[in-house]
Amino acid sequence: MGEYYKTRVRPKGQVTLPGEIRTLLGLNEGDDLAFSLNEQGQVTISRLEVIPPDQAWFWTEQWQKAEREAQADIEAGRVHRYANVDDAVSALEKRANAGN
Repeated sequence: MGEYYKTRVRPKGQVTLPGEIRTLLGLNEGDDLAFSLNEQGQVTISRLEVIPPDQAWFWTEQWQKAEREAQADIEAGRVHRYANVDDAVSALEKRANAGN
Protein backbone atom coordinates (compact mmCIF):
# COMPACT_ATOMS: atom_id res chain seq x y z
CA MET A 1 0.00 0.00 0.00
CA GLY A 2 1.25 3.52 -0.83
CA GLU A 3 1.08 6.68 1.24
CA TYR A 4 -1.54 6.89 3.97
CA TYR A 5 -3.44 10.06 4.89
CA LYS A 6 -6.12 10.42 7.55
CA THR A 7 -9.04 12.80 7.75
CA ARG A 8 -12.33 12.86 9.64
CA VAL A 9 -15.90 13.03 8.37
CA ARG A 10 -17.60 16.16 9.69
CA PRO A 11 -21.26 17.07 9.97
CA LYS A 12 -23.08 16.93 6.64
CA GLY A 13 -20.46 14.47 5.30
CA GLN A 14 -17.76 17.09 4.84
CA VAL A 15 -14.10 16.10 4.83
CA THR A 16 -10.92 18.13 4.54
CA LEU A 17 -8.52 16.71 1.99
CA PRO A 18 -4.96 16.59 3.30
CA GLY A 19 -2.70 19.20 1.76
CA GLU A 20 -0.50 16.53 0.18
CA ILE A 21 -3.50 15.12 -1.69
CA ARG A 22 -4.60 18.57 -2.84
CA THR A 23 -1.08 19.19 -4.13
CA LEU A 24 -0.86 15.80 -5.87
CA LEU A 25 -4.18 16.38 -7.63
CA GLY A 26 -3.41 20.04 -8.37
CA LEU A 27 -6.60 21.11 -6.61
CA ASN A 28 -7.72 24.64 -5.96
CA GLU A 29 -10.76 25.99 -4.17
CA GLY A 30 -13.84 25.49 -6.33
CA ASP A 31 -12.44 22.56 -8.35
CA ASP A 32 -14.73 19.60 -8.99
CA LEU A 33 -13.92 16.05 -7.89
CA ALA A 34 -15.15 12.68 -9.16
CA PHE A 35 -15.52 9.70 -6.83
CA SER A 36 -15.62 6.17 -8.22
CA LEU A 37 -16.10 2.89 -6.38
CA ASN A 38 -14.42 -0.30 -7.63
CA GLU A 39 -15.54 -3.91 -7.08
CA GLN A 40 -13.33 -4.23 -3.98
CA GLY A 41 -15.11 -1.30 -2.32
CA GLN A 42 -12.19 1.10 -2.80
CA VAL A 43 -12.93 4.72 -3.61
CA THR A 44 -10.87 6.62 -6.12
CA ILE A 45 -10.89 10.42 -6.12
CA SER A 46 -9.99 12.26 -9.31
CA ARG A 47 -9.90 15.89 -10.29
CA LEU A 48 -12.77 16.47 -12.68
CA GLU A 49 -12.28 18.80 -15.61
CA VAL A 50 -15.65 20.32 -16.41
CA ILE A 51 -15.89 21.73 -19.90
CA PRO A 52 -18.54 24.41 -20.35
CA PRO A 53 -20.98 23.32 -23.10
CA ASP A 54 -20.21 26.39 -25.20
CA GLN A 55 -16.53 25.35 -25.31
CA ALA A 56 -16.99 21.62 -25.95
CA TRP A 57 -16.22 21.99 -29.67
CA PHE A 58 -12.65 22.99 -28.83
CA TRP A 59 -12.00 19.71 -27.01
CA THR A 60 -13.21 17.38 -29.78
CA GLU A 61 -10.50 15.07 -31.15
CA GLN A 62 -10.88 16.65 -34.61
CA TRP A 63 -10.26 20.17 -33.28
CA GLN A 64 -7.39 19.08 -31.02
CA LYS A 65 -5.74 17.35 -33.99
CA ALA A 66 -5.96 20.59 -35.96
CA GLU A 67 -4.52 22.49 -32.99
CA ARG A 68 -1.53 20.10 -32.85
CA GLU A 69 -0.96 20.47 -36.60
CA ALA A 70 -1.13 24.27 -36.36
CA GLN A 71 1.33 24.27 -33.46
CA ALA A 72 3.72 22.08 -35.45
CA ASP A 73 3.51 24.52 -38.38
CA ILE A 74 4.22 27.46 -36.06
CA GLU A 75 7.21 25.69 -34.50
CA ALA A 76 8.58 24.76 -37.94
CA GLY A 77 8.24 28.33 -39.20
CA ARG A 78 5.56 27.46 -41.77
CA VAL A 79 3.64 30.68 -41.13
CA HIS A 80 3.10 34.02 -42.85
CA ARG A 81 2.85 37.31 -41.01
CA TYR A 82 0.89 40.22 -42.38
CA ALA A 83 0.86 43.87 -41.40
CA ASN A 84 -2.94 43.88 -41.09
CA VAL A 85 -6.09 41.88 -41.68
CA ASP A 86 -6.69 43.37 -45.12
CA ASP A 87 -3.27 42.15 -46.33
CA ALA A 88 -4.00 38.68 -44.93
CA VAL A 89 -7.42 38.48 -46.61
CA SER A 90 -5.94 39.72 -49.89
CA ALA A 91 -3.25 37.02 -49.78
CA LEU A 92 -5.88 34.35 -49.09
CA GLU A 93 -8.05 35.57 -51.96
CA LYS A 94 -5.04 35.47 -54.33
CA ARG A 95 -4.31 31.89 -53.26
CA ALA A 96 -7.94 30.89 -53.75
CA ASN A 97 -8.10 32.50 -57.20
CA ALA A 98 -4.80 30.92 -58.27
CA GLY A 99 -6.38 27.51 -57.72
CA ASN A 100 -9.25 28.24 -60.17
